[in-house]
Amino acid sequence: MQTNRLDAHQLTHTYGEGNAAAPALADVSLTIGADGPEAVAIMGPSGSGKSTLLHVLAGIVAPADGRVVWRGQDLATMRDGQRTKLRRSDFGFVFQSGQLLPELPAVENVALPLMLGGGSRAAAEAAAGALLNRLGLGGMLHRRPGELSGGQAQRVAIARALVGSPGIVFADEPTGALDRSTGQAVMALLIGATLGHGASLVVVTHDPEVAAACSRVIRLEDGRIVSDGPAAPREAGHAPAVEHRPAAAPAASEWPVTTPGPSGATVASGRWGAQAPQHPAPYGAPEHPAPASYGAVRSEQRIENPMQAWIQQSHSAHVAPHGLARGAEAAR
Repeated sequence: MQTNRLDAHQLTHTYGEGNAAAPALADVSLTIGADGPEAVAIMGPSGSGKSTLLHVLAGIVAPADGRVVWRGQDLATMRDGQRTKLRRSDFGFVFQSGQLLPELPAVENVALPLMLGGGSRAAAEAAAGALLNRLGLGGMLHRRPGELSGGQAQRVAIARALVGSPGIVFADEPTGALDRSTGQAVMALLIGATLGHGASLVVVTHDPEVAAACSRVIRLEDGRIVSDGPAAPREAGHAPAVEHRPAAAPAASEWPVTTPGPSGATVASGRWGAQAPQHPAPYGAPEHPAPASYGAVRSEQRIENPMQAWIQQSHSAHVAPHGLARGAEAAR
């Protein structure tokens, strides 16, 4: 049986050359999802290499040395097209700013990756609507991002990351733009929904409360792992308690059960650490292009997110609120 396992072996990466060279990763090895879905936080001071590690694990940046292996296949041996397909089918992405298209309502923002992958509009919107409903936004399918709160918009971004049923979701400071109570609720939902889909979550954060919500915390300093182990549920003092014991896979109706929370957000009432069966992508891999080649060298702070290319293409095509099909065709 194929498992959603990600292995990194002795990763090394440096930005710049000569006297300006800045080591970002130094002999980093780790495994994600070895025993089933898990929520992993990557922490460290600014410049410690945590965002670089996320980008290397996601196949956006090629390490100078070392290997990243997903489901037994070395990313370095893949052609660019294969890595592009990998990032848009097996991997999901959530960022601090949700990168939603402002002119499209929530249901179309979520449906867009499926349509870009060749799915019909009706089927894509049905899948998007069902997912948004499960995430507590059933009454807001036709609201545009400007009509949503920060927490609601980030939940739309979570839905978009999960709509293709990826095996792993990468999140870079997903609660960084939210207030504390909304951030806690969004983080609970992100963990619950991701694990409920049978996927692991890897989240870069500077917030100890976000880390405490995860089942495992990896700490970096100067590009090296200095600790890797279970999170302390109360290490932040106010972080919600989380049950981290392995659990039986929840039924489809249990991922996640949500209740109204502060600032229009929802709080997952199920166990965040529960394992779940893998769900295959219903419409195949989305076909939006990657932002740049796998081996592109950029600074850690300025690397583009993997959705930026098709977001820009959709903007340049002047996608109307009900012109998603035309915009998807233009983006192919």
